[in-house]
This record gives sequence, structure tokens and C-alpha cells, in this order.
Amino acid sequence: MPLLLGAIGVICFSMTFPATTAAETSFSPLVVGVGRSVIAAAMAIAVLAARRQPLLPPRAAIPRLLIVSGAVGIGFGLLSAIALRQVDSVHGAVLTGLIPAATAGMAVLRAGERPRPAYWAALALGLAVVIGFALIQGGGRLRSADILLLVAIAMGGLGYAEGGALAREYGGWRVICWALILALPVTGPVTAIAAIADPAQHVSAAAVLGLCYVGVISMCLGFFVWYQAMALGGVARVGKLQLAQPALTLGWSALLLGEHVGWLTAAAAAAVIVATAVGRNARVDLKTAVPVPAPAPVIVSACPISRRPSR
Repeated sequence: MPLLLGAIGVICFSMTFPATTAAETSFSPLVVGVGRSVIAAAMAIAVLAARRQPLLPPRAAIPRLLIVSGAVGIGFGLLSAIALRQVDSVHGAVLTGLIPAATAGMAVLRAGERPRPAYWAALALGLAVVIGFALIQGGGRLRSADILLLVAIAMGGLGYAEGGALAREYGGWRVICWALILALPVTGPVTAIAAIADPAQHVSAAAVLGLCYVGVISMCLGFFVWYQAMALGGVARVGKLQLAQPALTLGWSALLLGEHVGWLTAAAAAAVIVATAVGRNARVDLKTAVPVPAPAPVIVSACPISRRPSR
């Protein structure tokens, strides 16, 4: 079940860049990158209300949920939307091959584990391939879009790792719902101001569908299954499924947007996937890992979280 849920989550996320590119044919990057969290927050409020759950999380969870809010609720969407105004979805797909390594790295730092040298070597190789690809595509220079995408990838990894850890305590759907609601005081006004300052021009059906996709699927339903998968199967085990995401994004970009996937793009994507796979498989030295005490059981509202008794 965890791997099935994780695979569904990866499929959902793999269409994010093509959908963002489609949405930006009519809407500004701010409306697309931040507004998608507003759409998702409206769904989150409806889901929590329907299930008679509190709209605000326990006070103790707020600091960690704010990390998720800033990383995936605002940072990744906004930075990637701005970047995709300068580069196509195919280009972005190659760089997102580093997301599994970023997720693993953030999980390593959070858990106090010590990665083996092979992890850092593989990560360095993947980063070198990405930067080399970006330099070739940019005519010998690293474009601002590439820097934005690399920062977005780091923020995505942080949000995935922290959200996956929180999902073990509160459930995946509660985590993303609360994170979206906590971000609403920022995302709501920013989206409104952006929509007024830069109104949509010649709104197309494809743009509307793209915006709806990133708001409903990428930012909400996809995280429901993704965080739940990591809660059940572990961040490291389920996170490996992200290795398929760049290839899927390349396919969606070619199929839905008609973007060209050249041999250089395909080779770079394959190299990043291989490097990331090696790094994930060699990322932790179990003998030197620092144990982290398990969190105390948490009860949300009147419905306690189900936990199996120890035997």
C-alpha cells in the first residue's frame, strides 16, 4: 500500500511543471505559484470541516508545520513558476531529478544520521550533471531560472522530508491541510494583489485547467497520498519512487505541450536519475547514526490517531 500511494503521488507531481507552463500562458507567475496554495487551502478547509477536525493544528506542531508551509506551500511553487517563465518544462524536468536526493539529504539532517561518502559523491555528481546541463542550455552561463529551480528543489526536499515525518504523528492529509491553512495569511493577500496588479489576459481553457491542476492535484490531493505513503513506508523507502518523476515529466511535456526532448536532455535526465539512485542507496551509515527518540502519541480532537499496541 505505501508504494502504491507513493506511485500515485509521483504521477500527480510529475504533471506539475507542464500544468504550470500551461497556466502561465494566461496568468502571472505569482498567481500560479502562490494562488495554487489558496485553491488548495480552500479544499483543505472543506476537508477538515467535513471530517469534523480542527482547522488549526496543535500548538506544538505549528513550528514544524510552518516549515512545510514555507517550503512547499509557498517556496517551491513560487520559485518554480517564476523559473518556468524563462525555461521550458523539459528543462525543469532534468533539474527536478535532484529532488529525491534533496529529500533524502533533508531527512538525513533532520534524523541526525551520518551519510556515507558514497552519498555525497553521488549527490555531487548529480549536481555537476545538472549544472553542466544548465550551462550548455544557457550558452555557457547559469541562468537565473536555473538558480531559482535549484533553490526550489532544496525547499521541496525540505518540505517533503518534514511533512513525511509529521505525517507519522498526525496523518498525511492533516499535515498538508494545516500547512496550507497556516500559509493562507500570506498566500491569500499576495494572490489577490498579484491578480489585481497583473490581470489575466486572453484566458484559455488550457490555462484554467493548468491552474486548477496545480491547485487541486499538485498542491492538495497529491500531498494527501504522498505524505501518507511516507508515513506508512518511510521517507527513504517511498522517496525512491521520485526517481521516476523526471522521466514522467519529460513524457508529459512532450505529449501535452509538444516540447522537444533532445538527446542531451534525455542523457542528462538519465545521468541524474542514476546518480540519485546510487546516493539514496548509500546515504546512511547505520553504525554511526544518531538515534532520535520517538514522538509521544498525539490525539487530535475527539478522534485519536490509530496506533497498534506493541507486542
